[in-house]
Amino acid sequence: MKPHADDRFQLLWSDERWTGLPVHRSILSPLMFLERTLRVFPEKTGIVDGDRRLTYAAFGARVYRLANALRRQGVEPGDRVAILCRNASEMLEAHFGVPQIGAILVPINVRLTSDEIAYILDHSGARALIVDAELTPLIAPIRTQLNALEVIVVADVSRRHAGSPTDASTLPGSVDYEEFLSDSSPEPSVYPVDDEDHPISINYTSGTTGRPKGVIYTHRGAYLNALGEIIEVGLRPDSTYLWTLPMFHCNGWCFPWAVTGIGATHVCLPKVEAARVLSLIEAEQVSHFCGAPTVLITLAMECPPGFRFARRLTVVTAAAPPPPAIIQRMEELGATIIHVYGLTETYGPHTVCEWKREWDGLSLEERARLKARQGVGYLHAPELRVVDEEMRDVPADGATLGEVVMRGNNVMKGYYRDEEATRQAFRGGWFHSGDLGVMHPDGYIELRDRKKDIIISGGENISTIEIERVLYQHPLVLEATVIGVPDIRWGETPKAFIILKPGAQMTADEIIAFCRERLAHFKCPKFVEFVESLPKTSTGKIQKFVLREKEWAGYEKRIH
Repeated sequence: MKPHADDRFQLLWSDERWTGLPVHRSILSPLMFLERTLRVFPEKTGIVDGDRRLTYAAFGARVYRLANALRRQGVEPGDRVAILCRNASEMLEAHFGVPQIGAILVPINVRLTSDEIAYILDHSGARALIVDAELTPLIAPIRTQLNALEVIVVADVSRRHAGSPTDASTLPGSVDYEEFLSDSSPEPSVYPVDDEDHPISINYTSGTTGRPKGVIYTHRGAYLNALGEIIEVGLRPDSTYLWTLPMFHCNGWCFPWAVTGIGATHVCLPKVEAARVLSLIEAEQVSHFCGAPTVLITLAMECPPGFRFARRLTVVTAAAPPPPAIIQRMEELGATIIHVYGLTETYGPHTVCEWKREWDGLSLEERARLKARQGVGYLHAPELRVVDEEMRDVPADGATLGEVVMRGNNVMKGYYRDEEATRQAFRGGWFHSGDLGVMHPDGYIELRDRKKDIIISGGENISTIEIERVLYQHPLVLEATVIGVPDIRWGETPKAFIILKPGAQMTADEIIAFCRERLAHFKCPKFVEFVESLPKTSTGKIQKFVLREKEWAGYEKRIH
């Protein structure tokens, strides 16, 4: 018997275990976010996706059609449903439709190779796959390897943005997404969540060497992290959120649930292009978006002299410590920068550089320097430390390096099918980030490097981030990164990879001299390579390991 719409909250919260009678208790699940918005804002435009505009009522009906269609195909509670798709309404529908039936969503990075995708589908045991038509060429060569995969649904996302169907490869046995939904019922179908620790999603790590690990998110964690985003970035019902951050990355930092929960408007953007971003910001009166520092750099370059955003824009940035110069430039354009920090294992952001009113009177340069810090724990997850090898807190002096560890409501349940990796990650009762940082006297942390990214030259620890911040101060430098490269005398020494601004010309000696004026000489790059591009993850984080692979080729041992 299908539930009536008025029973949806009861299905989420009903519990008869204690008295034998229905008792309402606060089971935390992002499913309740959609139910509230469907009651409060049914006729409001909730989704803008190319030429598609959906009210929340229409969105809710599509969510229920998806849930019922998956159930009709035999997908059961606990089954994994993968999705390989760019930012689109289908991604948002999956974030609610899949858990509606108690299944577990597995978002896949669209930049992976076919072999990498095959590994994730096999490791997760995905029973169904929703795939963007434009990305079916990634699935076609591995289809016969995917024995557990029973259902493939193809969504033509590009049609809404390009105006014409995608020339996709044929996947035997697949069904069109719209047909899949049209043959299904829009009646509410809400899974009775009685365990808030039930998995809601498995997100696979990226940007590192070795096989990716499946990070398990729960209903409770997803709910609390979404609520944290609403609070920390100031989302309101009149907010408009632009999807520049990939939804497949940490479930879009839980913003699919957060934006829906507050009743704000989603604006979907499948591909990030600076001109298109600026156009949508103006046309849709965008108030919020998330983007890596590289996105901010590109936007700053695209904006003409004297340009300012018409509406105050809140920009949430992470993935790498943003250079203070970029923060300053974005503020000059009329944007408020919120700097956050986290990992896939923490549902995205764990810390925020919480702004204090007494800092408002500082100079732009000083404000930018403060905003470049990673800050303090989110309101719902304040447990954060910087510790030494013995798990002792380092002095809060802004200088002593230690590893950043955290625990709380926004830390993963564990790694899927990998007990040993889970045990190692939580040694000492805290999640170990692998990031090195310092604790400032005011309780704010600041990252200095990854453990594996630190350069040890002649016994001295050198922070690559410290060097990179100096490089970004040069007016001709567009992007820069630093790694350690082999050195016969010192073991390893810093090398800078630099992208210059269009039309700019410099020599390596000029860069080194610039650094020597601002850093201790042993910290300065010994080598400089000017490049056209840098290897990056889908969220804009520079993949230093790719650069190391080239520089350390032929060496039996790498010194880190």
